[in-house]
Amino acid sequence: MSKETWQADSTEVEAVVGGRHANPFGFLGLQQVGDGWVLRAFIPHAEMVTAFTLDGVELGHLVPRHPAGFFEGLVKVSQRQPIRYRASNAGGEWDVHDPYSFGPVLGPMDDYYIGEGSHLRLFDKLGAHEMAFEGIHGTHFAVWAPNARRVSVVGPFNEWDGRRHPMRNRFETGIWEVFIPVLGTGTLYKFEIVGPDGVVLPLKADPFARQSELRPKTASVVPDPTPFVWTDQKYIEERATRDWRRTPMSIYEVHLGSWRRRPDGGFLSYDQLAEQLVPYAADMGYTHIELMPITEHPFDPSWGYQPTGLYAPTARFGDPAAFARFVDAAHEAGLGIILDWVPAHFPTDEFGLAHFDGTALYEHADPRQGFHPDWNTAIFNFGRREVVSFLVNNALYWLEKFHIDGLRVDAVASMLYLDYSRQAGQWVPNKLGGNENLEAVEFIRKVNSEAYRLHPGTFMIAEESTSWPGVSHPAYTGGLGFGFKWNMGFMNDTLRFMSREAVHRKYHHNDMTFGMVYAFSENFVLPLSHDEVVHGKGSLIEKMPGDDWQQFANLRAYYAFMWGHPGKKLLFMGQEFAQREEWAEAKSLDWWLLDAGMHEGMRRLVTDLNTAYRQLPALYERDCEPDGFEWIIGNDHANSVFAWLRKAPGADPVLVISNFTPVPRENYRIPMPIAGKWVERINTDAGWYSGSNTGNHGAVNATAVEGQYWPAEAVIYLPPLSTLFLKFEPD
Repeated sequence: MSKETWQADSTEVEAVVGGRHANPFGFLGLQQVGDGWVLRAFIPHAEMVTAFTLDGVELGHLVPRHPAGFFEGLVKVSQRQPIRYRASNAGGEWDVHDPYSFGPVLGPMDDYYIGEGSHLRLFDKLGAHEMAFEGIHGTHFAVWAPNARRVSVVGPFNEWDGRRHPMRNRFETGIWEVFIPVLGTGTLYKFEIVGPDGVVLPLKADPFARQSELRPKTASVVPDPTPFVWTDQKYIEERATRDWRRTPMSIYEVHLGSWRRRPDGGFLSYDQLAEQLVPYAADMGYTHIELMPITEHPFDPSWGYQPTGLYAPTARFGDPAAFARFVDAAHEAGLGIILDWVPAHFPTDEFGLAHFDGTALYEHADPRQGFHPDWNTAIFNFGRREVVSFLVNNALYWLEKFHIDGLRVDAVASMLYLDYSRQAGQWVPNKLGGNENLEAVEFIRKVNSEAYRLHPGTFMIAEESTSWPGVSHPAYTGGLGFGFKWNMGFMNDTLRFMSREAVHRKYHHNDMTFGMVYAFSENFVLPLSHDEVVHGKGSLIEKMPGDDWQQFANLRAYYAFMWGHPGKKLLFMGQEFAQREEWAEAKSLDWWLLDAGMHEGMRRLVTDLNTAYRQLPALYERDCEPDGFEWIIGNDHANSVFAWLRKAPGADPVLVISNFTPVPRENYRIPMPIAGKWVERINTDAGWYSGSNTGNHGAVNATAVEGQYWPAEAVIYLPPLSTLFLKFEPD
């Protein structure tokens, strides 16, 4: 074969050297030309290149065709196979494995399911995966960029040169892929993308990166493929049998970066948190730890709610395996892990998802739909099946790969309403003319349905602040399909009541009772979250009126009111010991406060409330059903006294009584459902909690009465600013 027959056209050579070649896999590597085979390679800095098979058979020297490093040569092989080059210059020699000698890793079934939007294992296909392929070890990279002219993998391994590892375009799906031999665990990489207008975009982090560099660096990292060895099989099996609506759920909400710091002010690692946070929460009697977002994010004060790496546990505290060890340790201690998950929006950092391939790909092009005015972020385009698939797979990824027990979905209201935080003319109605985001509704139903179908025993929680109907009703009945919804109304009403001076509370009695009007319309979590103790709102103890003693008494009574109220419980870190200062993400909680009796008393109370809640079925088995609650006294405005009964089939009832004035109520008559002995299980005024240590000497006796609605009555002492739990004690 003559040189003129097999030698590449100079325009194609220039296209490779200039990073503009439209089909590198059809030109580079081992190519059949007529009856022969030609090798073409672009190796910058090389002056000589010799080709070898993987088993070391020399195939010959390649001819330099361009001073930038393009070589080609006719070789004697009988079939396509991996090739290794020995490159050299005056400074030495080095080996280069040819990525263009390999076939595609993704297959036609991947194309089919990706195109359909029904692929539920994208996290195993896209991103970076270290593997053995066609006889050699390396890493497969794949990314969705349908409008790009070129996509390349770049990193220190190729001097961040986008000309050297352009990817194969799978035109049907817009997926680009390449297998790069030898690369493996710890390799830093990004994608260099040439947009549809021919402009090279800022380097992009991998949307499916499962590990990232520590901020402020932003490269993605090839993760260790070694499977994590879990030890929580028994926990997972037991979890799958639970109906969480009828199971105790007391959640400790935590920001990992500020729960506790090292003596030098640095972050605790995931392993240190497993050693310190997990036993602390378990000893406190919580059932779950909820983590504010630990998905990778560039800006600490965003607390993780502006993520740039939805598949990567943040590198602030360690690598993915360390996070898995944290979850495994929590499960060993009987604690579930809930993650705050942010599918509503994403930041516009240039290395992230914004205009990923030079077009509005993950977001809407129209800012009336694609830009969030409150947070200066981009809004996901839920009408695009690839975007929905990206997010659904992300939820399933955390549940499967890290054994996460639940996802609390952030900012659901912003997804549901097209006019959220917008004035007239600033939003686009749906196809029916309404303000509901119909595509977002379908996305929410899909992700919830798939999570419950594939991972029994896990649950989804909505942070949804409006009256959208059926948030926690099954998707197949027309609901959104969440398991639970945060009860923002309960939080707002009760905190407003508690912040008032006691003398004024009688005029606002309904703030504490109104929640029962709708308490069972959804499966509620009662949240006292980070949102209530930041941005000038002060801590919970500082919201309480009165002198120091009254502030603590108010907060103790309020916590017990909440623990006795229907609904699951959530308390933000630090509030369990009455953190004085407003929460700040840049420093540790004030743990030294536990040396003070009033603060330690508060911590003891929360521990005992969790214990009582878990031990008394009447307090949790009908948390979400009206037959588990009945008012005893709901209208004593003058005294700001509330009393209600918690009950469950086959369980001893529990009477909850709150006195929200600093006036002790002696000889207070209260109707009772059963005559007999009622044990004082919780008294927030007890000396153990640094209260004034008044009460009913541990028990109350209810005597039978006739001619009244309730069959019994008790005369009790209500300590000032207190809540009592009275449990019926059968003979």
